[in-house]
Amino acid sequence: MLEFDCGLEFNPPNDAEFFLALPPFPAICLIEPREESAEPYLIRTQDLRRRLQRLLGPLDPTSKRLNLRDFAKTVHYRVTASAFEQSLAYYQHAKLRFPKKYRAMMRLRPPAVLKVNLRNAYPRCYATRTIPVDATGSPSGGSYYGPFASRKSADAFAERVLDLFKVRRCQIKIRRDPSFPGCIYSEMKMCLAPCFGGCSKADYDVEVNRLVQFLETGGASLRASYEAERENASENLDFERASSIHKKLEKIDEALRGQPELPRRIQDLNAVILQRASAEQTIAVFPVFAGRVAEPSFVSFSQFAGEPRSAEQVLRSRLEDQAAEPLTGDLSENLWLVARWFYSNPREGEIFFREKGWPYRRMMRACARLLAPPEQSETTPPAPATDNKGDQPPQ
Repeated sequence: MLEFDCGLEFNPPNDAEFFLALPPFPAICLIEPREESAEPYLIRTQDLRRRLQRLLGPLDPTSKRLNLRDFAKTVHYRVTASAFEQSLAYYQHAKLRFPKKYRAMMRLRPPAVLKVNLRNAYPRCYATRTIPVDATGSPSGGSYYGPFASRKSADAFAERVLDLFKVRRCQIKIRRDPSFPGCIYSEMKMCLAPCFGGCSKADYDVEVNRLVQFLETGGASLRASYEAERENASENLDFERASSIHKKLEKIDEALRGQPELPRRIQDLNAVILQRASAEQTIAVFPVFAGRVAEPSFVSFSQFAGEPRSAEQVLRSRLEDQAAEPLTGDLSENLWLVARWFYSNPREGEIFFREKGWPYRRMMRACARLLAPPEQSETTPPAPATDNKGDQPPQ
């Protein structure tokens, strides 16, 4: 857990010294009350000194702005060097101290994913924000693919993908009634039509399995199948069939065009998010295993000058050790943290996904980029730090 590592007592008569002791940097902060029965006040800010000057400064009788000067006893804080570190730290402390309202405090809403509900006799693919888990913490009840930036983007991707398969899109209860007229997709031959017995249960299961394999492999399974068919048709001089299969491959490319790198089978969402840390020449490493954010580690590159072990070896050792640890944390909430950062614009830091292995060399080059001094224009001043608005009084 990203603990508070600094603290100060607040004494109103000596507030000038108190404010000078605060760093003017992004941070999360917990304001402890003087009364034991009162609830502490948790904030996150882009400028800790300025924010507390506003909250703990002298009361202005003409202003309606929240003032905690008479409320505050002690201030605990942690300087955060990136938006992702701040979000994660704020989430951890909010969930620990305010278990009943931390979701509202963070405006937390699970991200959209695609689900193939395998518990249904005739599964379909649809967007959802609910991911139930079993006793081991793994997603249960079906195959899940995501997360997406929004429900709209998830639905749009599902529509493109389902055009490649004949899996049902209707929400009716399947009765296999021959008298049932069927839907427009069955009339267009875009569905196997299990509703009126247009296919056997085994045939429908095969089609659903093709869809699941497509999502789990990022389209590679269907592409490999079509490419083999096209090559076979070309060898048999069946150029008409080869051309038809080539159009199907183009349709796969069209369905996947513009798809971000993050969405994938949730159990296969293994990544490393690299951020610059507040300490000098230090990188914050946030591993993600099966969609959950593991305990971060901090790699100081200044210490490797006199040590035989390289930073790559240290990073490799830490990731291997953490991968063997059991998964903890709420899956939907952790996916929200990752998706919120990944789809932010602009996005700070870099992310690397584990495919057959971790791309350590690329990760080391990314660390060098993150630690390089920022380039500032001589004519353009840096943008002023923004701060949180709409302070709410403590409960």
